[in-house]
Amino acid sequence: MVEFGSGYNMPLDRSYESEAHGHDGHNHGFPAEDKGKSTGDVGVGIGDLGISVALGPIRNIGQIGSYLRPGSKTLEFVFMGRQKGNAQSQTPEYYGKKQRQALREMGKANRVDFTTHSTVGIAGLAGMGQGGFSKAEAQMSTDEVKRAIEFAADVGRGGPVVVHTGEFNRPVADAFWNSDGKWSNKFQMYEGEEESTAYRVVDRRTGRIIEEATKSSTVPRPIYKRYNEKDEFWESKNGSSYKDENGKTVKPGDYIDYSGNKIVNIGERVPRYNADTGEFEVEQRTWKDLEDDAQEMTDIARDEWRKYKKGKISEEDFKNSSWARFANAATEDQVRIRPEESYIIAQLESNAAQARGWAKQQSRGFEDNLKQYEKYKKALKFYKKLEEETPKEELWKLKKEVSADLGGLIPADPSKLPTEIIEERMRMMKREIDYAKEGAAGQFATAKRTEETIRHVESAQTYALNEAYRAYAEAAIVAMRQTERIKQEGRLKKPITIALENLFPEQYGAHPDELIQLVQGSRKVMAEKLQQQFGMNADQAKETAKKHVTATLDTGHLNIWRKYWKADPKKTIAANDKDFDNWILDKVKDMMEAKIIGHVHLDDNYGYHDDHLAPGEGNTPNREMVKLMKDMGYEGELIVEPGADYAVDSSGFSSVMKTWKDFGTTVYGGGKIGVGQKQWADVQYGFFGQTQPAYFTVGQYVPSEDWSLWSRVQLE
Repeated sequence: MVEFGSGYNMPLDRSYESEAHGHDGHNHGFPAEDKGKSTGDVGVGIGDLGISVALGPIRNIGQIGSYLRPGSKTLEFVFMGRQKGNAQSQTPEYYGKKQRQALREMGKANRVDFTTHSTVGIAGLAGMGQGGFSKAEAQMSTDEVKRAIEFAADVGRGGPVVVHTGEFNRPVADAFWNSDGKWSNKFQMYEGEEESTAYRVVDRRTGRIIEEATKSSTVPRPIYKRYNEKDEFWESKNGSSYKDENGKTVKPGDYIDYSGNKIVNIGERVPRYNADTGEFEVEQRTWKDLEDDAQEMTDIARDEWRKYKKGKISEEDFKNSSWARFANAATEDQVRIRPEESYIIAQLESNAAQARGWAKQQSRGFEDNLKQYEKYKKALKFYKKLEEETPKEELWKLKKEVSADLGGLIPADPSKLPTEIIEERMRMMKREIDYAKEGAAGQFATAKRTEETIRHVESAQTYALNEAYRAYAEAAIVAMRQTERIKQEGRLKKPITIALENLFPEQYGAHPDELIQLVQGSRKVMAEKLQQQFGMNADQAKETAKKHVTATLDTGHLNIWRKYWKADPKKTIAANDKDFDNWILDKVKDMMEAKIIGHVHLDDNYGYHDDHLAPGEGNTPNREMVKLMKDMGYEGELIVEPGADYAVDSSGFSSVMKTWKDFGTTVYGGGKIGVGQKQWADVQYGFFGQTQPAYFTVGQYVPSEDWSLWSRVQLE
């Protein structure tokens, strides 16, 4: 039975006498004066822990009530389906008006808050797929988040909407957070990862993968002609800078063509010719060489970008250059060529050069054949007239003249008249001309397409991050609009936020530094959109974005990094485990200081897979993480995510009970009546976790601490 307005939610709550309740204050019906008295050493009371409910195994709304009666004050609805829902993979739209109304009433009657987890069927919003990235896939994923937002507004009246990250696959050994800083070189997927790391490169227009660049491979590339001591122009110019035919200043090290003119567009570089060997020079480029190439390209691109921004280069010329993709760069730092990009650019340049070479060769044949065809046309006109004027009985003389090959113009064939031979040769020549024309045109087109692709080469990481920022910002704007709507209707409990969740270590977004980058980048893009589309000033846009884009810290997912931790062989297993725990706490601190954590999932494992053990059942330092966050002012939800306990224990709610025990949470007492505090271990497998209310009462409501029937007849 529920007593409205009394702070009483079920029989076991009668010890808590408090008038305080509210989502914003996170009291959840429990006494305000209880802080620090019944929370153990972690700072968490039983009312602070919620539970996730996977909507799929739950067959009807009535079963959701079983999660309320044991004492849950926050339920997180987790949607398992995507697009069209079904009984096992339900979606937000699988719940109609009546079902949503029932959920709202259930939450109101039990004073329970709801949070929402968008479908687990998406991994990030960058649109990653098998062949690269798809804008259509990204939009479908974003739409899934949008309908979860609408559900959160309709049923939960606000709160976090969890979204799985995992924007793209990336190496661990070479990640930016593993390259420098306090925790550099502490993670590795497998031995030798540094040498065999692969990077994907995409066409930024479509997201399609062009190729994968591998650090262990070398790439053949022409040695391009430069103005240096190895070039013939060096001696004639005394190694000094000079003005070329186009008025451009050529400095030592600049790319030049065979006439000594400066080349800025890398797609127009020419290979160096070795007169002694009669060959164009080629070299094998290692990854280190490609890093040097990338830095050189970056320097050139930044120099051209600066000129473009100052108006020294026209917009048309810049967008037709190799640096076209940086036209919208806001700062010089955004103009950067990565080694994997230089790897692919080197290959594409070779392909373009080959295509141009074939095109020129076929063009040359085309010109020769065209000249020959014109000669045939003149000869045909001459012999037609001659044959018309020659008597039939004298035509044999013309055939005889043909047998003399007519000066080499027409091959000897005494059986045919000159016009017959010429027409046959013209037909053959026409085919040659058409072949050369089509071949040359096709090769030139291939070269142009390749050159255009070079202008749109982009690292998969750069592409994916830009797409993710845009998509998260778009979803967050929907969350903002829905928040405004339910606020105007007087139904708002808490602003709706997009809460990006760290997922698995193999994908981007799982590492705390990446999660910070994702949240901050999405906030920045959202703020820009708010200024452009809604006319907000910069400060207002920044604060609004901060309110609607946050992160969900999943403690179990963070612990899976343990399997990639590079242990110190000189230390014991326990000491290495302690080092890893210190890394976790250090990163939690970083995320708190960055002010991104707005939601928390609590679960456990042994550092290998996301097995969803109850906190305290594995080796995840959940207690220490929560205590640190509480000490740093965290006031958001703490959602226990059951998993294994559905199979190995009595119910999923056992995970919550185990968390109470692990956190040293006191279950009873601390109120005005003054009953002594009891630790969870005292009542561990009592009423909690059952699917219907108890028919007996407990505690100060009976003459003794023994169980009794509702009639107060003691159980003996």
